[in-house]
Amino acid sequence: MANNEKQMDELDKMNSVLSTTEQWIEQNRKAILIVVAAAIIVVAGFLSIRQFYFIPQETKAQEEMYKGEFYFEQDSYEVALNGNGADFIGFKAVADEYSGTDAGNLANAYAGICAYNLGNNEEALEYLKAYSGSDALFYPNVLAMIGNCYANMGNYDEAMSAFVKAAKKASNELTSPIFLKKAAVIAEKEGDFAKAIELYQEIKDKYANSFIGQDVDKYIERAKLNVK
Repeated sequence: MANNEKQMDELDKMNSVLSTTEQWIEQNRKAILIVVAAAIIVVAGFLSIRQFYFIPQETKAQEEMYKGEFYFEQDSYEVALNGNGADFIGFKAVADEYSGTDAGNLANAYAGICAYNLGNNEEALEYLKAYSGSDALFYPNVLAMIGNCYANMGNYDEAMSAFVKAAKKASNELTSPIFLKKAAVIAEKEGDFAKAIELYQEIKDKYANSFIGQDVDKYIERAKLNVK
Protein backbone atom coordinates (compact mmCIF):
# COMPACT_ATOMS: atom_id res chain seq x y z
CA MET A 1 0.00 0.00 0.00
CA ALA A 2 2.78 2.36 0.97
CA ASN A 3 4.60 1.54 -2.26
CA ASN A 4 1.48 2.34 -4.31
CA GLU A 5 1.08 5.67 -2.57
CA LYS A 6 4.76 6.46 -3.20
CA GLN A 7 4.43 5.57 -6.88
CA MET A 8 1.29 7.72 -7.19
CA ASP A 9 3.13 10.60 -5.51
CA GLU A 10 6.04 10.28 -7.95
CA LEU A 11 3.60 10.14 -10.86
CA ASP A 12 1.83 13.27 -9.64
CA LYS A 13 5.18 15.06 -9.42
CA MET A 14 6.07 13.98 -12.96
CA ASN A 15 2.71 15.07 -14.30
CA SER A 16 3.18 18.40 -12.56
CA VAL A 17 6.59 18.88 -14.18
CA LEU A 18 5.23 17.92 -17.60
CA SER A 19 2.29 20.25 -17.16
CA THR A 20 4.59 23.10 -16.20
CA THR A 21 6.81 22.37 -19.22
CA GLU A 22 3.82 22.34 -21.55
CA GLN A 23 2.66 25.67 -20.13
CA TRP A 24 6.12 27.18 -20.64
CA ILE A 25 6.22 25.92 -24.25
CA GLU A 26 2.76 27.32 -24.89
CA GLN A 27 3.65 30.69 -23.35
CA ASN A 28 6.89 30.90 -25.30
CA ARG A 29 5.71 29.34 -28.54
CA LYS A 30 6.44 32.45 -30.58
CA ALA A 31 9.98 32.80 -29.22
CA ILE A 32 10.66 29.11 -29.80
CA LEU A 33 9.43 29.32 -33.39
CA ILE A 34 11.68 32.32 -33.99
CA VAL A 35 14.71 30.44 -32.62
CA VAL A 36 13.93 27.36 -34.73
CA ALA A 37 13.44 29.50 -37.83
CA ALA A 38 16.69 31.33 -37.17
CA ALA A 39 18.53 28.00 -36.82
CA ILE A 40 17.07 26.81 -40.13
CA ILE A 41 18.12 30.06 -41.81
CA VAL A 42 21.66 29.75 -40.43
CA VAL A 43 21.99 26.14 -41.62
CA ALA A 44 20.53 26.98 -45.02
CA GLY A 45 22.80 30.00 -45.29
CA PHE A 46 25.86 27.93 -44.47
CA LEU A 47 24.92 25.30 -47.06
CA SER A 48 24.38 28.02 -49.65
CA ILE A 49 27.72 29.64 -48.91
CA ARG A 50 29.39 26.26 -49.06
CA GLN A 51 27.72 25.39 -52.36
CA PHE A 52 28.11 28.72 -54.13
CA TYR A 53 31.33 30.09 -52.59
CA PHE A 54 33.60 27.60 -50.81
CA ILE A 55 33.28 24.75 -53.31
CA PRO A 56 33.96 27.00 -56.35
CA GLN A 57 36.85 28.61 -54.45
CA GLU A 58 38.30 25.18 -53.69
CA THR A 59 38.00 24.20 -57.34
CA LYS A 60 39.77 27.36 -58.49
CA ALA A 61 42.52 26.91 -55.92
CA GLN A 62 43.07 23.31 -56.96
CA GLU A 63 43.37 24.37 -60.59
CA GLU A 64 46.05 26.89 -59.66
CA MET A 65 47.85 24.29 -57.53
CA TYR A 66 47.93 21.91 -60.47
CA LYS A 67 49.69 24.54 -62.59
CA GLY A 68 52.14 25.34 -59.81
CA GLU A 69 53.06 21.72 -59.19
CA PHE A 70 54.32 21.50 -62.77
CA TYR A 71 56.84 24.30 -62.16
CA PHE A 72 57.67 22.92 -58.71
CA GLU A 73 58.52 19.50 -60.14
CA GLN A 74 60.77 21.22 -62.70
CA ASP A 75 62.62 22.99 -59.85
CA SER A 76 61.40 26.31 -61.24
CA TYR A 77 60.95 27.65 -57.72
CA GLU A 78 60.78 31.34 -58.62
CA VAL A 79 57.92 30.80 -61.06
CA ALA A 80 56.21 28.32 -58.75
CA LEU A 81 56.39 30.85 -55.92
CA ASN A 82 55.46 34.06 -57.71
CA GLY A 83 53.71 32.93 -60.89
CA ASN A 84 54.58 33.34 -64.55
CA GLY A 85 52.75 36.59 -65.20
CA ALA A 86 50.31 34.82 -67.50
CA ASP A 87 48.18 31.84 -66.57
CA PHE A 88 49.60 31.02 -63.12
CA ILE A 89 49.48 33.36 -60.13
CA GLY A 90 52.04 31.53 -57.95
CA PHE A 91 51.80 29.60 -54.69
CA LYS A 92 52.05 32.78 -52.62
CA ALA A 93 48.98 34.23 -54.30
CA VAL A 94 47.10 30.93 -54.04
CA ALA A 95 47.84 30.79 -50.32
CA ASP A 96 46.71 34.40 -49.82
CA GLU A 97 43.69 34.51 -52.13
CA TYR A 98 42.31 31.06 -51.25
CA SER A 99 43.26 30.94 -47.58
CA GLY A 100 39.98 29.33 -46.57
CA THR A 101 40.44 26.28 -48.79
CA ASP A 102 42.39 23.05 -48.42
CA ALA A 103 44.34 23.83 -51.58
CA GLY A 104 45.15 27.30 -50.25
CA ASN A 105 46.44 25.75 -47.06
CA LEU A 106 48.63 23.34 -49.01
CA ALA A 107 49.92 26.27 -51.07
CA ASN A 108 51.44 27.65 -47.87
CA ALA A 109 53.67 24.60 -47.60
CA TYR A 110 54.65 24.72 -51.27
CA ALA A 111 55.36 28.44 -51.04
CA GLY A 112 57.54 27.87 -48.00
CA ILE A 113 59.53 25.11 -49.70
CA CYS A 114 60.03 27.27 -52.78
CA ALA A 115 61.20 30.23 -50.70
CA TYR A 116 63.59 27.96 -48.81
CA ASN A 117 65.11 26.67 -52.03
CA LEU A 118 65.53 30.25 -53.19
CA GLY A 119 67.46 31.04 -50.00
CA ASN A 120 64.72 33.16 -48.42
CA ASN A 121 64.56 31.54 -44.99
CA GLU A 122 62.44 34.16 -43.24
CA GLU A 123 59.83 34.16 -45.99
CA ALA A 124 59.92 30.37 -46.03
CA LEU A 125 59.21 30.26 -42.29
CA GLU A 126 56.24 32.60 -42.70
CA TYR A 127 54.52 30.27 -45.13
CA LEU A 128 55.62 26.97 -43.61
CA LYS A 129 54.24 28.04 -40.23
CA ALA A 130 50.98 29.12 -41.88
CA TYR A 131 50.43 25.57 -43.12
CA SER A 132 47.95 23.70 -40.94
CA GLY A 133 48.25 19.93 -41.02
CA SER A 134 48.44 16.91 -38.79
CA ASP A 135 49.03 13.93 -41.08
CA ALA A 136 51.99 11.65 -40.42
CA LEU A 137 53.34 11.84 -43.98
CA PHE A 138 53.52 15.42 -45.24
CA TYR A 139 53.38 17.44 -42.01
CA PRO A 140 56.63 16.02 -40.51
CA ASN A 141 58.48 17.13 -43.63
CA VAL A 142 57.07 20.64 -43.22
CA LEU A 143 58.34 20.64 -39.63
CA ALA A 144 61.76 19.48 -40.86
CA MET A 145 61.80 22.31 -43.41
CA ILE A 146 61.10 24.71 -40.55
CA GLY A 147 64.09 23.18 -38.77
CA ASN A 148 66.24 23.71 -41.87
CA CYS A 149 65.24 27.37 -42.02
CA TYR A 150 66.07 27.96 -38.36
CA ALA A 151 69.39 26.15 -38.76
CA ASN A 152 70.30 28.34 -41.74
CA MET A 153 69.43 31.40 -39.68
CA GLY A 154 71.61 30.25 -36.76
CA ASN A 155 68.65 29.69 -34.44
CA TYR A 156 69.81 26.24 -33.39
CA ASP A 157 67.51 25.72 -30.40
CA GLU A 158 64.43 26.24 -32.56
CA ALA A 159 65.93 24.09 -35.29
CA MET A 160 66.61 21.22 -32.91
CA SER A 161 63.09 21.45 -31.49
CA ALA A 162 61.56 21.36 -34.98
CA PHE A 163 63.57 18.30 -36.00
CA VAL A 164 62.62 16.43 -32.82
CA LYS A 165 58.95 17.27 -33.38
CA ALA A 166 59.23 16.10 -36.99
CA ALA A 167 60.75 12.78 -35.89
CA LYS A 168 58.05 12.22 -33.29
CA LYS A 169 55.25 13.08 -35.69
CA ALA A 170 56.62 10.91 -38.49
CA SER A 171 57.31 7.92 -36.24
CA ASN A 172 58.75 5.74 -38.99
CA GLU A 173 62.10 4.15 -39.83
CA LEU A 174 62.50 6.10 -43.05
CA THR A 175 62.45 9.73 -41.97
CA SER A 176 62.45 9.80 -38.15
CA PRO A 177 66.13 8.71 -37.89
CA ILE A 178 67.09 11.42 -40.40
CA PHE A 179 65.32 14.10 -38.40
CA LEU A 180 66.77 12.86 -35.10
CA LYS A 181 70.27 12.81 -36.56
CA LYS A 182 69.85 16.40 -37.76
CA ALA A 183 68.86 17.38 -34.22
CA ALA A 184 71.81 15.45 -32.76
CA VAL A 185 74.30 17.08 -35.12
CA ILE A 186 73.02 20.50 -34.06
CA ALA A 187 73.34 19.49 -30.39
CA GLU A 188 76.97 18.55 -31.02
CA LYS A 189 77.54 21.82 -32.84
CA GLU A 190 76.18 23.66 -29.80
CA GLY A 191 78.43 21.63 -27.49
CA ASP A 192 75.54 19.80 -25.86
CA PHE A 193 77.01 16.33 -26.26
CA ALA A 194 74.78 14.81 -23.60
CA LYS A 195 71.74 15.83 -25.64
CA ALA A 196 73.38 14.49 -28.79
CA ILE A 197 73.96 11.12 -27.11
CA GLU A 198 70.32 11.07 -26.00
CA LEU A 199 69.13 11.67 -29.57
CA TYR A 200 71.51 9.14 -31.10
CA GLN A 201 70.43 6.62 -28.48
CA GLU A 202 66.80 7.20 -29.44
CA ILE A 203 67.70 6.27 -33.00
CA LYS A 204 69.38 3.10 -31.73
CA ASP A 205 66.46 2.17 -29.46
CA LYS A 206 63.59 2.91 -31.82
CA TYR A 207 65.03 2.64 -35.33
CA ALA A 208 67.88 0.17 -35.07
CA ASN A 209 67.01 -1.41 -38.43
CA SER A 210 67.11 1.86 -40.33
CA PHE A 211 70.11 2.83 -42.44
CA ILE A 212 71.18 5.43 -39.88
CA GLY A 213 70.36 3.14 -36.97
CA GLN A 214 72.73 0.46 -38.21
CA ASP A 215 75.57 2.97 -38.12
CA VAL A 216 74.61 5.07 -35.10
CA ASP A 217 77.03 3.53 -32.55
CA LYS A 218 79.98 5.43 -33.98
CA TYR A 219 78.15 8.71 -33.51
CA ILE A 220 77.33 7.79 -29.91
CA GLU A 221 80.99 6.98 -29.23
CA ARG A 222 82.11 10.20 -30.89
CA ALA A 223 79.79 12.26 -28.73
CA LYS A 224 80.85 10.40 -25.57
CA LEU A 225 84.46 11.35 -26.20
CA ASN A 226 83.46 15.00 -25.87
CA VAL A 227 81.34 14.70 -22.73
CA LYS A 228 83.03 16.40 -19.80
